[in-house]
Amino acid sequence: MRGWLVAIVVVVLIVGGFILIKPPTPAIILAPEHVFDIGSLEVTNTMFTSWVVVALLIVTAVYASRSMTLVPSGLSGAIEAFVGGFYGFIENVVGEANARRFFPVVATIFFYVLVSNYVGLLPMNFAVGVTEPDHGEIQAVFEQTTIAGVDLAYIPLQADTVDTSVEPVLEAEHKGDAFSGLLAPLFRSVMTDVNAPLALALMSFIFVEYWGLSALGLGYLKKFFAFGPLLRGKPMGIIDVFVGLLELISELIRIVSFTFRLFGNIFAGEVLLLMMSFLVPLVLINVFYGLELFVGLIQAFVFAMLTLVFAQTAVSHHGDEHEEHGGAHE
Repeated sequence: MRGWLVAIVVVVLIVGGFILIKPPTPAIILAPEHVFDIGSLEVTNTMFTSWVVVALLIVTAVYASRSMTLVPSGLSGAIEAFVGGFYGFIENVVGEANARRFFPVVATIFFYVLVSNYVGLLPMNFAVGVTEPDHGEIQAVFEQTTIAGVDLAYIPLQADTVDTSVEPVLEAEHKGDAFSGLLAPLFRSVMTDVNAPLALALMSFIFVEYWGLSALGLGYLKKFFAFGPLLRGKPMGIIDVFVGLLELISELIRIVSFTFRLFGNIFAGEVLLLMMSFLVPLVLINVFYGLELFVGLIQAFVFAMLTLVFAQTAVSHHGDEHEEHGGAHE
């Protein structure tokens, strides 16, 4: 009996969503949208969201560190347990010495990507923003409001549309409290801007190469430029040269794969949520939000762990070379 009651409630909510909620047709826009200016700086929604994410991380870190006690509890205890568990996991993978070296970078990548992905899932991301007129003939009509001196628009539960070829005045002018066009959300997932994953990929690449050089010195570059055997007159040294060039190409291709793996998954999730919120406004959309919560966590973890694995690989060449020298001396 209880199962039937739950099923009836779900069906009623789905049907009610179709009747009571009429969202506008979503527009899929790849590039981040300009939302406001600070002097000559044009601020996009992904840039603004990134600032909010950084502020959240800083405030949380300061608050947690100020309220630390010998026996932590509350938010401070939860954060300490989470960070400590993550450090313990890294230590189990790479050892204590390398964990202390890699943890600040790997943890920064993980927490920044994770919080960015989760902030990008907040419902306000798709409902509040600034209007962009002149986007096609059939446009949605949004409600206007002013918050803290900033003119914003939001999507009403029953969003109307207008054919601007018949009513062109709505393309650039207010009509009452409504405005026609597209809605550029004030907040948008940071990783849907390809510049953000690219910046993280470059940072990961730079630190991995730095750790390799700091462990092995200039000898680290021998794995890319293995000309030694060939210069010593060994014809088979051409194989070492070829393998080194493949290593160099793989290091550079890693930047591309890091960038588009993260960007593609997060942008695809945003498109999925937009379409599902238009097709199934209530109940079923929660299933897809649960999926995206999982994807956001997995993508942050994968990016951080791949950085950790590549860093350990770069540093391990140092140990391998010492073992080879030791065997030669023996």
